[in-house]
Amino acid sequence: MSEPQQQPGKPAPETTALPNAAGAPMAQRVKEHHERKKNIFFQHFDRISLGGKLMAATIAVLLVGITVISFSLRTLVGNYMLEKTDTQLSQQSDLVFQNIDLLSKSDTSSGLSGPNSYFLQIQYTDGTTDSDGKPLVVTPLLPQLQDGIVSVPVLPTYGNTDSITLGKVFTAPAVARQIVEVQTNDSGSSSNGTSNGNDDSGNTNGSDGSSSPDSSGGPATDPAPNGSSSSGSVTKILSSPRVNANRAAVSAASAPWRIVAKEWTAKTSNGGKVVRGVVYIGLSMSDQIDTLKTLTQYCIVVGIAVVLLGGSLSTLIIQRTLMPLKRMEKTAAKIAAGDLSQRIPSAPENTEVGSLAASLNTMLTRIEVSFHEQEETTEKMKRFVSDASHELRTPLAAIHGYAELYKMQRDMPGALERADESIEHIERSSQRMTVLVEDLLSLARLDEGRGIDITGSVNLSSLVTDAVDDLHALDPDRAIARDRLELVPAQDLSHPASLQTISGNWDAVTLPGDASRLRQVVTNIVGNIHRYTPADSPAQVALGVMPAAIDPRQLAQMPTTEASMRRFVEAAEVGQSMQTGYRYAVLRFADHGPGVPPESRSKIFERFYTADPSRARQKGGTGLGMAIAQSVVKAHHGFICATGTEGGGLTLTVILPVERMNATPLVQPATAKPKESKPKTSWFGGERKA
Repeated sequence: MSEPQQQPGKPAPETTALPNAAGAPMAQRVKEHHERKKNIFFQHFDRISLGGKLMAATIAVLLVGITVISFSLRTLVGNYMLEKTDTQLSQQSDLVFQNIDLLSKSDTSSGLSGPNSYFLQIQYTDGTTDSDGKPLVVTPLLPQLQDGIVSVPVLPTYGNTDSITLGKVFTAPAVARQIVEVQTNDSGSSSNGTSNGNDDSGNTNGSDGSSSPDSSGGPATDPAPNGSSSSGSVTKILSSPRVNANRAAVSAASAPWRIVAKEWTAKTSNGGKVVRGVVYIGLSMSDQIDTLKTLTQYCIVVGIAVVLLGGSLSTLIIQRTLMPLKRMEKTAAKIAAGDLSQRIPSAPENTEVGSLAASLNTMLTRIEVSFHEQEETTEKMKRFVSDASHELRTPLAAIHGYAELYKMQRDMPGALERADESIEHIERSSQRMTVLVEDLLSLARLDEGRGIDITGSVNLSSLVTDAVDDLHALDPDRAIARDRLELVPAQDLSHPASLQTISGNWDAVTLPGDASRLRQVVTNIVGNIHRYTPADSPAQVALGVMPAAIDPRQLAQMPTTEASMRRFVEAAEVGQSMQTGYRYAVLRFADHGPGVPPESRSKIFERFYTADPSRARQKGGTGLGMAIAQSVVKAHHGFICATGTEGGGLTLTVILPVERMNATPLVQPATAKPKESKPKTSWFGGERKA
């Protein structure tokens, strides 16, 4: 069964949609192809180093600049020479036409650059004809080059001036021809003496050497244009240059001409004027072209030298400029390897590299400090967990051991007495564990900013007096001196400012804070003196108030080192001389016990720190007293530091802010009755606290 034929007038379905449907995927593929090419180009471009890109950009800029300058210079010189040629033609055309005889008889061996380098051709339009009956064309001036090479400009023929403007200079192309024969005709006949000098057939002749036919006969009876006569004419037979012709001469003869066309008129017998023909006067542009070629070559040589010199200088400058970046790269590699002490070499900060180096060094310093702080925190946490586990394990082991002992001996004779002893040991261990847990809980609350209220008012002098009385009660044989603490200004470089004690009673010192927490600080310090120093060794407690030019928050952030203590003394010297800053209460506890080595003094404020490796607790304590004291002092925006005592021992200095220098004195609350300033008798030594 045959397929049905398509009915006339009904186009085949979907035939017009196929080209569009096929064109859309093609355009998409072309677009994807271009995108892929572009991505590949940028991938290769991004692999080039910064120095290479800068070098390429520098050389490209030099090349563009030299090209633009050379082109501009060539155009400027070319226009200038063209304008000079046109001016020369316009001003000297009449003079050349009037001196045809003189110029034609002069030496033409100088070529296109001599005084007779003018081209002159006369095309008669008054009906004067040659031997062939064509309008007569005479070329009196035709400069000659080496090997008889002449340059013949291509001009309009037979006086046709439709394509040019008379009196206006125009450019005419030229063809190189070579003189193969020179014929001299003395008869004066124009048919034998002249020929069309503009014929390019290669076998025609051109006439020069005769300005006009003489009066005895010739192609015309009119006199010469300049009014003189000639006795003969010279006919030069021209053809294409030979193979062995001078190439430079042929090239110069092929240069175009600048031509000016003027109308030649002559006077009639009745005094009128008649147009005889058209005179073409020209100068070759060979010299201009040679000059421009020389200038171009010079620009190319100079440009290459400038590019080489500029490329070398830019290479040195770019390498010198990028050298700090190379050092940064090496320093970054060392830092990545783990050496955080590396720093980028400094450079003048008024430069981009110097500013970057300073910023990076600041960042690296902070990173190093943060890293070390993190390491210290991690190490402290590990040590804290280990110490806390050890401290808790000891009482728990004791409790477990005595409980096991009680179960083992409860059926034996005398079990009741041994049970009382076991229960007593279990009770002591549980008490020790309770104290430890309470201290840990207190530290945790202080770390979180809880468990302390610094909005109250504390009579510090009374609190310290009570602590001294407690120490006297614990160690009756201990001599305890209570002195005033004052700042002694610096005398010279060898005697800097210092804190010294003098005999005298304490002034009443009241400051904002938490009385119970500050009492805990003083109690912990006094407890350490009682535990770790001989009972008969002397101790000294001093209290004083002095101004210091330092902010309390800044003071609380300083590390617990002797350098920080010296910094506070210097601030106190400034504050005392300028009467500015804050007033601080300075409390000092000095003992004459075994002391602490200088390298371990800052560690006594660490949690569970003990100088005894065996961690024996024969003298009691949990190892958290100084850590709690430091946390409480810092919560009051104060400072605590451990230094050595003259003659041996340990000195603990506590500094607490009282008030700003220009602040109003603290006033007791209205609900509280003011205390009388009469002295209160001390339990020991008869001394009183204010």
